[in-house]
Amino acid sequence: MVTATFRFYDVLGDFLPYERRGREFSAPCAREATTKHMIEALGVPHTEVELVLVNGESSGFDHLLREGDRVAVYPAFGRLGVASLQRLRTWPEGRPRFVADAHLGGLARLLRMAGYDSLYDNHYHDDEIARIAREEGRVLLTRDRELLKRRTVEYGCYLHALKPEEQLRELFARLRLGAGMQPFSLCLHCNLPLRPVAKAAVLDRLPPRVAEVQDEFTGCAHCGRVFWKGSHHARMRALLEGVAAPGPDVELPPTPDSLP
Repeated sequence: MVTATFRFYDVLGDFLPYERRGREFSAPCAREATTKHMIEALGVPHTEVELVLVNGESSGFDHLLREGDRVAVYPAFGRLGVASLQRLRTWPEGRPRFVADAHLGGLARLLRMAGYDSLYDNHYHDDEIARIAREEGRVLLTRDRELLKRRTVEYGCYLHALKPEEQLRELFARLRLGAGMQPFSLCLHCNLPLRPVAKAAVLDRLPPRVAEVQDEFTGCAHCGRVFWKGSHHARMRALLEGVAAPGPDVELPPTPDSLP
């Protein structure tokens, strides 16, 4: 048995007991315990960690803890790049794709509205969600920390917020999604691309008032739904523009010389 000192920064403190938040604390570690093992044993899913410093040096999850090690653990840094320091994982290139658990249907719908491929089915079981995330390289979205601790889950995000709009804002800030938005390009129901459709081709499916005032439409070839730029469209565009705006960031990690 060895003893190491830990400090979890910013939102990672939400996973800890109150008395361990925002401060250093010592914890016994089994011999051959790695940083990943202890971080998760203390309650923080590995997917939520963006940077680990051990004795002031960037470390991977596989570092074997030694007596007296001082471990500083940081979440995602939003606008601040830590790629030169990070030793934990490499995110897939290109636009992220998501799979949401059964409690995040509202968030999945908003992500589709923003143009991000997001799978969701309220009949998904945890095993299936983890399988989809692994096999398709998707980011797993959940409020179940134990699901994110699964060894097979490489990319995941725990949503701290409860309301879908706030969850969207949280995710946009964490993964810097604003610049990659393609609003209203996916079907909110099917998660498939929308295509422009001629008014004459969908006229029999339009409410009379919409047929009078609207001329531009998109449609889903799979489910047959038709979309247009009504008042709801304007409200949702305003929402997306709001969440895409840069938000506050977590503090930069201290340099090795300034670590306590």
